[in-house]
Amino acid sequence: MIDPRRLRVLREVATRGSFSAAAAALAFTQPAVSQQIAALEREAGTTLIERGVRPVRLTDAGRALMVHAEAVLAHLDEAQQELGEIAGLRRGRLRLASFPTAIATLVPDAVAMFTQRHPDVDLTVVDDHQQGLIPRLARWELDLALTYDHEALPEPEVRLDRTHLLDDPFDLLVPDGHPLARRRSIALEELADETLIGGTPDGAYARIVLHSCRVAGFEPRVVFGSDDYNAVQAFVAVGLGVAILPRLALTFPRPGPARVALADPPVRRIAAVRLASSFRSAAATSMLGVLKETANAFSAERRPDT
Repeated sequence: MIDPRRLRVLREVATRGSFSAAAAALAFTQPAVSQQIAALEREAGTTLIERGVRPVRLTDAGRALMVHAEAVLAHLDEAQQELGEIAGLRRGRLRLASFPTAIATLVPDAVAMFTQRHPDVDLTVVDDHQQGLIPRLARWELDLALTYDHEALPEPEVRLDRTHLLDDPFDLLVPDGHPLARRRSIALEELADETLIGGTPDGAYARIVLHSCRVAGFEPRVVFGSDDYNAVQAFVAVGLGVAILPRLALTFPRPGPARVALADPPVRRIAAVRLASSFRSAAATSMLGVLKETANAFSAERRPDT
């Protein structure tokens, strides 16, 4: 039987690259860490750590064990959270992450409201790109994440519970003085001859734009790729092309470019998600309610402009 306490020691050694660094993080002595790893190797019946190299590395067996160890430790952590709530001994912990445009617009109000209602909850907020959020949930590093979906994006490999927050349509951004700047709206197919400022290849943003253009019947000519919407706006502002951007990214627009509505815009669906198998903590449930409140208020404020 493998002792889960020793799995924590293995994780620290693997993460920090040395026995001494793991000892410092765990408040152990270095000999104690060595003894724990040796005992774990006896339990596993194989060598888990390559010794004599810097930084230390896991063997193939060690890497295989760590994959399971992360899930085991996360489940134990969730069990402690649940038992603590049942016993009334804990006020809660919540790890929230979001993609950049939501963390700059929706999340601040939600966090402010949540902390006002639950000042004793240990809340951490992490910024990550769409591509990194689901894997972090799958590794049990997060309790909740704000993500978005679109038909151009692959389905997650893990089962998720989704709470829909709002739909985020895309708009056209053109340089000041561009002929299209005078239009009230434009069909996507009318952009076939335009130079497009787009996202990085295989990024979620680029996939949505590329898919939408192809559905409209043309292959876009992309000359610059960035997932930084501020950079995309800057390139449009100096006349290097036009861009199709999510409306959430234009909440705080750069001066210069003109915004034009698309007649049948792409839409990304923003949701708060969590692993379907995760514990429904009181903190997570409350945050879902707060996120829904703030998303509804945000949508109501924007409605006259849409």
